[in-house]
Amino acid sequence: MKTLLASLAAFTALTAAASAADLPRRAPPPVFTPVPVFTWTGAYFGINAGYAFDASSNNTSSFAVPAPYGNGTTAYFGQRNQEGFTGGGQVGYNFQFTPGSGVVVGIEADAQYLDFGRSRNNALLVGGLAPGYYVTDPRGLSSLDFFGTVRGRLGYAFDRVLVYGTGGFAYGSGSADRSFGGYAGNDSFRTGYAVGGGMEYALPVDSFLNFFRSSAVTVKVEGLYVNLDRNTRNQGAFVINAASNIPAYYSPIGRRADEFAVIRAGLNYKFGSY
Repeated sequence: MKTLLASLAAFTALTAAASAADLPRRAPPPVFTPVPVFTWTGAYFGINAGYAFDASSNNTSSFAVPAPYGNGTTAYFGQRNQEGFTGGGQVGYNFQFTPGSGVVVGIEADAQYLDFGRSRNNALLVGGLAPGYYVTDPRGLSSLDFFGTVRGRLGYAFDRVLVYGTGGFAYGSGSADRSFGGYAGNDSFRTGYAVGGGMEYALPVDSFLNFFRSSAVTVKVEGLYVNLDRNTRNQGAFVINAASNIPAYYSPIGRRADEFAVIRAGLNYKFGSY
């Protein structure tokens, strides 16, 4: 009897083992790969292009031309062709406090070409002007050939979308021959400030625009207000001797506001953290 029970137990154990061997094996758990969280932290460089236009509140000034250059003559100035293409490049650095969504601070410097038209700010004359002379005011925006800014940026990132405000130092200058014949005293360099804001979006890393294998390619739309009132030299109008192209008379008729607005789109290549 004992032998029978032992045999039955052994047979039951073998049957259970065989059944267990026939059961499907449990698959290993999947390997979890975390998706990297995008951050705006890193350095960048890029290009931009857009449209600039006059934002001055007062574009007209006048002065009385003295004898012997005029005889009861008044010269009136109005800025013409104060709008046109602008384009250039920028470099900068951003730091994001929390990856994903969060506050972003940064600094950016840019240099821009300006095309406000080639017309000088010549005068509309009421009364006669002595032969061999003309009147011009070199301070207008049409004398500007380029401008640049160095600005801080403060914004908030919603993952790959960044909304920001910006402001800081601005400068601009123009060619001497855009005013009157390259006269050595015509220094058109001027300084001021710029403020504005914009929105920037980061494209996927494998974007077809990523020629430099950067950590991200970003596109942006930005608006700036630029005021170059400070450090304006030759703040007035000139009576010019046409034969020698040298000023014969200078009139300090007051400072004219050199203000303009810029609407532009840009493309940046970001390097650093993903």
